[in-house]
Amino acid sequence: MIPREKLAKILDRYDAVQAEMNADVSPDRFVALSKEFSELQPVAEAARELEEARGAEEEAREMLLDPEMAEMARDELNGLGAQLPELERKMQILLLPKDAADELNVILEVRGGTGGDEAALFAGDLYRMYERFAVLNGWKMEPISVAAGEMGGFKEITASVSGKGVFARLKFESGVHRVQRIPTTESSGRIHTSAATVAVLPEPEEVDVDIQDKDIRIDTFRASGAGGQHVNTTDSAVRVTHLPTGIVVQQQDEKSQHKNKAKALQILRARIFDAERARIDKERADERRGQVGSGDRSERIRTYNFPQGRVSDHRINLTLHKLDKIIAGDGLGELVDALMAEDQAGRLAALGDETDA
Repeated sequence: MIPREKLAKILDRYDAVQAEMNADVSPDRFVALSKEFSELQPVAEAARELEEARGAEEEAREMLLDPEMAEMARDELNGLGAQLPELERKMQILLLPKDAADELNVILEVRGGTGGDEAALFAGDLYRMYERFAVLNGWKMEPISVAAGEMGGFKEITASVSGKGVFARLKFESGVHRVQRIPTTESSGRIHTSAATVAVLPEPEEVDVDIQDKDIRIDTFRASGAGGQHVNTTDSAVRVTHLPTGIVVQQQDEKSQHKNKAKALQILRARIFDAERARIDKERADERRGQVGSGDRSERIRTYNFPQGRVSDHRINLTLHKLDKIIAGDGLGELVDALMAEDQAGRLAALGDETDA
């Protein structure tokens, strides 16, 4: 049970922030207070709801002592008996330590894997699934670099996704996505299995990842591949190498070398940030063992079986027979919500284990 003192502190802080926002404060201070207020609001509302339910339970127990009120009190207690555990659980979830990256925008990378042209087509399906999911969540999604497949889809596509809670809802998409279906090019009607990889990288603020000029090497070269008259006429393509980590990013989609460099640094910053998060996660591997998967991009996380119309997420053993809705993006939210709920349950269990120890 969450101590009343803890709930009181949350409500006191919420009231204090609200009062200060109504006072004469500097613009910078107001922005900071607004951010804290928006984070505190759902927690404070849940805390107030829980306190009111606890107060109602105490009153009902006192009413039991009055013979004339006893029956009403028992009815009240029966209702609260079902309500209180749910309110406690809701509050516990809200009090779980937040992933500092949850509110960050992301760099989304989708690559065709094993399976040749069919893998590229599947990568295109996945990208469009995320495009639709972004629209449904009110996010903005913009391609950064594109390498089209020969028969459609993408060999590789990188995009930025910005909006509220993007990383929190997309972070479990990192991994190998497998598809089983009959390719349009298959005359014998045999089912083929191919795959695409998805990487969801939280995009840090510039202050979060300081890239020093001395730590990068920038090479320029002529762009190759489809790109109109401009291709192979000037050294507009850019390759940026981060010397301390060995991370390399190439960018050639823009005709301007300056724009290609800016996009390459944007992707590089996200990859460095992601690599540092991965290093920290590895150090905490024992603590995270009960959580959803490892986030390792070599891990097969999901299978899309077209003949059977089903999607199976292997990390939580969930199968949904609504492939059409999921691949269209409209049904992806159900999978995302299930993964987030499993993650919360795992962290609650780990928290309980720490409390018992």
